[in-house]
Amino acid sequence: MASEQTAYQDSFVRDRIPAAEAQAALSFTLPDLNYPARLNGAVALIADALAAGLGDKLAVIGNDRSLTYNELDALSNRIAHVLVEDAGLKPGNRVLMRGPNNAMMTASWFGVLKAGGIAVATMPLLRAVELKAIIDKSQSTIALCDSRFLSELELARAEFPVLARVLSFGAGGELDALAAKKPDDFTVVDTAADDVALLAFTSGTTGKPKGCIHFHRDILAMTDTFGRHVLKPTPDDVFTGSPPIAFTFGLGALIAFPLRFGATTVLLEQPSPDAIMEAIHKHGVTTLFTAPTMYKGLLNPMAGRGKAALRKCVSAGEHLPKPVWEDWHATTGIKIIDGIGSTEMIHIFISSAGDDIRPGATGKAVPGYEACVLDDKFQPLPPGNVGKLAVRGPTACRYLDDPRQQNYARNGWNVTGDSYLMDKDGYFWFQARDDDMIVSAGYNIGGPEVEEALLAHAAVAECAVIASPDPERGQIVKALVVLNDGHTPGEILVKELQDFVKATIAPYKYPRAVDFVGSLPKTETGKIQRFKLRQLEIDRLRQMIEETK
Repeated sequence: MASEQTAYQDSFVRDRIPAAEAQAALSFTLPDLNYPARLNGAVALIADALAAGLGDKLAVIGNDRSLTYNELDALSNRIAHVLVEDAGLKPGNRVLMRGPNNAMMTASWFGVLKAGGIAVATMPLLRAVELKAIIDKSQSTIALCDSRFLSELELARAEFPVLARVLSFGAGGELDALAAKKPDDFTVVDTAADDVALLAFTSGTTGKPKGCIHFHRDILAMTDTFGRHVLKPTPDDVFTGSPPIAFTFGLGALIAFPLRFGATTVLLEQPSPDAIMEAIHKHGVTTLFTAPTMYKGLLNPMAGRGKAALRKCVSAGEHLPKPVWEDWHATTGIKIIDGIGSTEMIHIFISSAGDDIRPGATGKAVPGYEACVLDDKFQPLPPGNVGKLAVRGPTACRYLDDPRQQNYARNGWNVTGDSYLMDKDGYFWFQARDDDMIVSAGYNIGGPEVEEALLAHAAVAECAVIASPDPERGQIVKALVVLNDGHTPGEILVKELQDFVKATIAPYKYPRAVDFVGSLPKTETGKIQRFKLRQLEIDRLRQMIEETK
């Protein structure tokens, strides 16, 4: 797909896109992916619903307000007026966004794109030090912030005069007051399909977040691959879930997928199991997106209240353990649609649904993508071998001015950092994150496999398995376990868990060390931050050595 003349006056991000030779190959193999040269993602997401006469249908149900398609279109137009006329936005400027999943955050996102801005969405719970890094990296000039979360942003802003204007929304918000005085129509900036729409920062599971660049066409590409061909939404569907729309997983799950297909989305500011269950029953939710941990937490409420209209459930963000899949299926009769995606690729690229699901497998390459397993020299391996997962299609990794680009784009492929096995039927089976592979006495042991075995035990609510340095074996398997209520930590339970794992998978994989903990460190998307656990383990052992000197 050829590059078109940009609509942007500010070329900051365009100037920092990796060179073509430093990116993976792109392919547009589906007719759905043949987008016009001029395209604005915000307009395209709701154009079909408006054209089909669904303007008075509810598009967004939020804690703050609900919006029909017509109201979402009009409010986002008014916000675009504010950005241009009151905040001085020039096409290509970055607009930092800070807020929970609600209707005003959604309308603001649409307004930014319509005005020709680049959306830099952030989590509301980020602290000033984290916001400073994002402001510095993105050089955001304007911020739209929920009024409840202004304090940390103002602390960060004090050191970065580039952030010239902050507009709050919500209670007493300046953005609301200004937008109320603007007209409902707006001349949308005539963006090119490959003008930058999003600067999405990774969730930090592996350390310092990276800024991922996505074009306007990438927003539609996720809807016209996984959305159209795997999820298959209809206007009768009602979506809800837990992923923050500040991340691309949540953006796709709760904004792009439902609105592209004329459905309704229910946005939850605090998506606890109780809040999700309430939404399912109150709003007739048909489609749920959340992480494996939440599915486990929903099992008892679901068994007590029933699934109501729920019929499709999607899991991503972390490996879905087979015991969780089986328990959910037994409780609800619904087969969870597992998937793997990444911020770098914008959304899910391997998944299967319905009768194509094989429990325990992530799935097959989503239509529009191709995937394979590579060896250490980044050459494709035949089926049945464990190697590095690689994928390519209509989206690709483009880090903003980051040397880690060379680690992700290799030999024309996007290399995700996951170890997988592909079987002879093209199904992909997760083994571990590359940095979660434990080498103990010459054996390669995938931490997630041990976690899956532990999760099948009635005492285990959550767990994380990491490598612990060991003078004899190099590394040993260590499990950090959060217990369900009614179970007592101690040596008796340690032995019981170890024997349980030995009886479930190869005995040499059992955790030689088990610690019981109250909680595990996680990102805002629910991913366990194993890198933090590994560092804590290294620090603990280093401290022990120092104390023995």
